[in-house]
Amino acid sequence: MIDGVEWRIESEPVDYEVAATAMAARAAAIAEGSAPELVWLLEHPPVYTAGTSANPAELIDPRFPVHATGRGGRYTYHGPGQRIGYVMLDLGKRGRDVRCFVHAMEQWVVAALANLDIAAFTAPGRVGIWTMDHGAEAKIGAIGVRVKRWVTLHGFAVNMHPELGHFEGIIPCGLPDFAVTSAKKLGKTVDFSALDAALALEFAHFVQRLSLQSQNEA
Repeated sequence: MIDGVEWRIESEPVDYEVAATAMAARAAAIAEGSAPELVWLLEHPPVYTAGTSANPAELIDPRFPVHATGRGGRYTYHGPGQRIGYVMLDLGKRGRDVRCFVHAMEQWVVAALANLDIAAFTAPGRVGIWTMDHGAEAKIGAIGVRVKRWVTLHGFAVNMHPELGHFEGIIPCGLPDFAVTSAKKLGKTVDFSALDAALALEFAHFVQRLSLQSQNEA
């Protein structure tokens, strides 16, 4: 537990549908007060997921299974070498502000990457985590969330060492003018355990931002 939130880290890839079913069940239990909040760190076998704003024209080559999902956003890719963070928090007690939650999550991942000597940032009008790759802005992390009964589902995906060619089957997040990059492509040799530790280190600041929002509401 970190700040009263359970953390679970999977050592083997988890099938997307299995994870989605488990996540929905856990979120419902949190809403009912029968389970603690959860941060679930894992990895998926190759899959494309479609958010609620997905445009079928942006699915160029469905070389992997495609799953519709209730999260916000468009098409994205998940696969080996990418750290997925499913974040199930009760916004009912942390400030009922979804935009604040998304922004705080972005800042959390940016801060974690800074601990790994990766200079990442957010960009106005573009949800996600960005960095500079050979002088051009490139996306290193995606954000996509859903909120049900004020409990959050889904979360973030950070590209550590995935096969970047697998993103070519879609227009990632509907942004054709921006490349996708990874820690490996940037010349960093960090692994999942290092990122997980950095996320844990910065977690208190993340929940503090949400708590401040809740206090401002009161």
